[in-house]
Amino acid sequence: MRGMVRISRFFPTAPIGAYLVALAAGVALPLLIFVGYLMMELEANEREILASETAEDAQLVARSIDRELQDMATTLRLLITSPELETGDLRAFHNRTQNSLRSDSLYILVVNADGQQRLNTRVEFDAPLGKISNMPALQSAMNNGVTEVSNVFFGATSGKHVFNITMPLPKEISYSGAAMIMTQNAEDLQKLVSTEGLPVGWSVAIVDGAGKVVTSLGAHALSSGTAFPSDTLKLMTGFKGTIEDVDGHRRQMYGYAQITGWTWKAIVWGPIDAAQASILTTWRQLIAGGAIFLAVGMLIAWLVGRQLRIPIRQIAEMAERIGKGEIVSPVETKIREANQVAVALSNASFDRSEAEDRIHLILHELVHRTKNILTLIQAMMRQLARQDTTMEEFQKAISTRLQGLGKSIEALAKEQWAGVSIRRVIEIHMSTFADAADRVELQGADFILKAEAVQNLGLILHELATNSVKYGALSVPQGKVLIAWKDLAEEDDGESRLELVWEERNGPAVHEPSRTGFGTTIIKRHAAAAFAGRVEVDFRKEGLCWTLNAPRSAFQRGEGAENLKDIAI
Repeated sequence: MRGMVRISRFFPTAPIGAYLVALAAGVALPLLIFVGYLMMELEANEREILASETAEDAQLVARSIDRELQDMATTLRLLITSPELETGDLRAFHNRTQNSLRSDSLYILVVNADGQQRLNTRVEFDAPLGKISNMPALQSAMNNGVTEVSNVFFGATSGKHVFNITMPLPKEISYSGAAMIMTQNAEDLQKLVSTEGLPVGWSVAIVDGAGKVVTSLGAHALSSGTAFPSDTLKLMTGFKGTIEDVDGHRRQMYGYAQITGWTWKAIVWGPIDAAQASILTTWRQLIAGGAIFLAVGMLIAWLVGRQLRIPIRQIAEMAERIGKGEIVSPVETKIREANQVAVALSNASFDRSEAEDRIHLILHELVHRTKNILTLIQAMMRQLARQDTTMEEFQKAISTRLQGLGKSIEALAKEQWAGVSIRRVIEIHMSTFADAADRVELQGADFILKAEAVQNLGLILHELATNSVKYGALSVPQGKVLIAWKDLAEEDDGESRLELVWEERNGPAVHEPSRTGFGTTIIKRHAAAAFAGRVEVDFRKEGLCWTLNAPRSAFQRGEGAENLKDIAI
């Protein structure tokens, strides 16, 4: 924050239009300076870019050829599973394959291990066939047991340069032949090779494992079967990359990429100066356009600044009036966001008045709640102080009861003093006695207790549970407690009443205490006074039974009663 303050000292006080013009200049001028720097470093930098793009172009061509070879290999795998091959019906296999592959200019050969053709879909099935022209490719595939692509060669049957994909046949159908070959004219791969997007005068070629051109396109395209310059090929190491070489008096750039899984390479090459000529022209145009952009941007920024001044001043006037405590109406401007701010300020002026009233009400309510809590604590301390106890016993008694009261206050605070359900209050206070909590059974329809009822009922439950854990049913493993509540019939005054019962079972024999302590005061007199009801305590032999009969309104929060949670919302 201090750093921002120091920086702001360097900026003078000026209209918003001036800052917008400065912003436009600040955006455009560094761009123009950067373009000038690029012009100085253009040759080196653009050559790196050209090298990267050339390598990428070569890799794109390699991927296209790889997909074609993979598709051919996939077709071979599908054809090997043909039922005609399994039954040895080569004629049916020939006819079906010839018809299905004719449109793709693909041809299938089935050959023996010595290269003798058993069928060739380039010709009719009954036509006499000899051995294949490329025995090394067949022998390599048979020896390695994998699908391989051959080098380009001149096909005797097609009379053109072709290449083969050779796949050994499984031993289960060796009676049909030793291998299946898919052959295609090398020139057909030109449909996968394009010079579109390459600089003018650049070329592209596919080179096989022997360094011969399979197919080529471009200004310096090489015919199929032609050997690619060996000295240049020796420099192409690695999976992909670029090299530079001199061809005559012109410097050439070569981008190359190995076709994954095959022995072929894709090569893109051409003169460097031809590629850089267009880039230089583009950068010159960019500089001219940048200057125009700077001028236009500064003009637009100045105009926008003028348009922004009006709504900003209007909103500032609204803010001043709100600061004086006035309620203001929103202004209408040409800027949508400014209108939204104006509406928000207008709403804030109304909300401010309401918020002040709410704050006064909340403070009054909090003071009332605090007084009630302090009164309850004072009464508790007075009652305990009257008993003949040591200071340690007094502190322990105060601590445990304040802990119970604290749980009630914590639950109320989470609900913003709006009240807590009766089940939740019971569960909170029983959780203090973790070992006995699972032996407490609850019966009754749940409802929301008002804040005073939560505090008072929490004190009563804490005393009952503490007494039960020490002397009653919860002091033994088999002991249980039933906490039940139900509505009673209306009395003569028409007010509905609620009966709350604490009943202990299966505990040790109960005897009425000889003297009355603070706990007895809480569960009898305090309970009756707090809920304006009647309390009955029955020290039955099978377990203590405590009953509170009181108006339901002393427990339940009124639906129309105002509370802090409603105020906060």
